[in-house]
Amino acid sequence: MTTQTHPVDHELVHAAAHVARTRCRGDNHTMAAAARARDGRIITAVNAYHFTGGPCAELVLIGAAAAQGAYELETIVAVGDRDRGVVPPCGRCRQVLLDYFPDLEVIVGEEARIRSVRITDLLPESYVWADHQLDAE
Repeated sequence: MTTQTHPVDHELVHAAAHVARTRCRGDNHTMAAAARARDGRIITAVNAYHFTGGPCAELVLIGAAAAQGAYELETIVAVGDRDRGVVPPCGRCRQVLLDYFPDLEVIVGEEARIRSVRITDLLPESYVWADHQLDAE
């Protein structure tokens, strides 16, 4: 399978990096995420680390977006604190992002190799939750 790349939304990367730099403090908040809603708004969030498996920044962002009435996200990126740069979503986040936004673009890569790919390229041959739900009768 060949992954097709798309133009990178650098404004999103800068927004996530700014939140990571200014809002992530200590061990509780170590990652920031930024997403562009279909209407052009940028929504940001940070993770809520906890030893029991607190939510990643991408998952917190889904809730923050919904709270702001943004239910259609086009692109997302996560950035680590301490200038760690762009960090790809973990497996759980990849599955959730695919289930919520099957056409989502995800910014991944390191510095000079930063690129934007479809969520389906990050989770090939994936389980699609909606495909396995019983039809309501």
